[in-house]
Amino acid sequence: MNPDLDALKPYPFERLAKLKAGVTPPAGLAHIPLTIGEPQHAPFAAALETLQAHQLDFARYPATAGIPELRDAIAGWARRRFGLEGLDAERQVLPVNGTREAIFAFVQAALDRTRPARVAVPNPFYQIYEGATLLAGGQPLYLDCRAENGFRPDFDAVPADTWREVQIVFLCSPGNPTGAVTPRAEFEKLIALADEHDFIIASDECYSELYLDEDAPPPGLLEACAALGRHDYRRCLVFHSLSKRSNLPGLRSGFVAGDAGLIAPFKRYRTYHGCAMSLPLQQASITAWNDEAHVRANRDAYREKFAAVSEILAPVLEFPTPEASFYLWPAVPGGDDEAFTRALFSMQHVSVLPGSYMGRLGANGTNPGAGRIRLALVAELDATVEAAQRIRRFIERSA
Repeated sequence: MNPDLDALKPYPFERLAKLKAGVTPPAGLAHIPLTIGEPQHAPFAAALETLQAHQLDFARYPATAGIPELRDAIAGWARRRFGLEGLDAERQVLPVNGTREAIFAFVQAALDRTRPARVAVPNPFYQIYEGATLLAGGQPLYLDCRAENGFRPDFDAVPADTWREVQIVFLCSPGNPTGAVTPRAEFEKLIALADEHDFIIASDECYSELYLDEDAPPPGLLEACAALGRHDYRRCLVFHSLSKRSNLPGLRSGFVAGDAGLIAPFKRYRTYHGCAMSLPLQQASITAWNDEAHVRANRDAYREKFAAVSEILAPVLEFPTPEASFYLWPAVPGGDDEAFTRALFSMQHVSVLPGSYMGRLGANGTNPGAGRIRLALVAELDATVEAAQRIRRFIERSA
C-alpha cells in the first residue's frame, strides 16, 4: 500500500467516537448530534422529482465534462450570483461529484512533487485539504485563523521564501468551522501574491449560499477576479456544491470553475479517474441550480435557528457572530474542549465536536482550535433549540 497513507491523521469523527467510548448518557434524553455538517432540512423536492423522471438514464455512461445543459445552468447561476460577465460554460466550468471529491482529486492532479510542494491551508480546517496534500506527496502549511485576525488566515505573516515553495493555497469562505467570510479586498491581495509567487488559489465556497444578512451575500474568488478585470481567472479555481445550498448532500453534485488552463488538465485527470456524474444526477442538478426560491427559504430557516440558539447560549458562551455557514464556534468554560465534549455527552446526550480535532499546532506552537467546540446547527429548529437549552443547563450546573 501507498506508505503515505500512514501519514493520514485520524478523521475528527473517529477521534470523537473514541472520546465518547464507555460513556453512558441519560437514557431519558434523546441523542441530539451537532457534529457533522450534514443538512437535515428537507431536500429540494423538485430536484428529486427530476431525478426520478430521468432514472432510465442510469443505463447510459456519462461524460466527464457533463452535459452542456448542466454546464450552462452552472455558468448561468455563477454569472447571476457573482456578477461574472464572461464565465465560459465550455472551458471554465466542470461538474464534479461534490466538493470533497473534487478538492481531493484536484490536489492529486495539480501538485508538482519534483519541486518543493507546500499547500497552504487555513487552521483549523476541513481535513480533506490536509489528507489530499499528504497523499499527493506535498507538505501542509498551516495558516492560523485566530480571533485577533477575524478567524481568517494572516497572509502578511507568511515570509516570501515560504511563498516560493507554495503551490496551492486553500481558502474556505464562508469558513468551516468559524463562519468567517473573506472580504473581496483580501481575495484581491491573495491574487496579487499568487501572481508574484506563481501558486494556485483554490477557494472552497460550499457554504456561500448560507448567509445571515440577505442583503450581504459573501463575495467569491471569481467575483474578485472579475472586479480586477481578470476574466481568464488565471491561477484561480472555486469549488461549489448543492449539498448545503439545496440540502442534497447525498446527491454528490457540485462544480469547479475558473482558469481554463487548470480546468483542462483536471478534466483529463478525471477522465482516467472515472468520476463522471451520472446523467440522472446531472438533470436533478440542473433543476437545483436554476431555482433560488428554495435557497432563500433555506436561509430563512437557518436565520431563525441562529437567532434562537444565540439568545440561549450568549449568556453562558463566548462565540463570534457568524456571517455565514451553519456553524457556531464557541469557546468553552475552562478551556478544555475534549473534557467539555465528553461531559456534555455524558450529562445531556448532546454531541459536539472538539475544536482541537479540526486544527494542528500552528506557528506559535498552539492549536488554534483548542478550547473551542464546533456546533453544526443542521437539525430542524425544535431539536436545535432543545440542544442549545441542554448545553446551557450543563454549563450552569457545572459552574
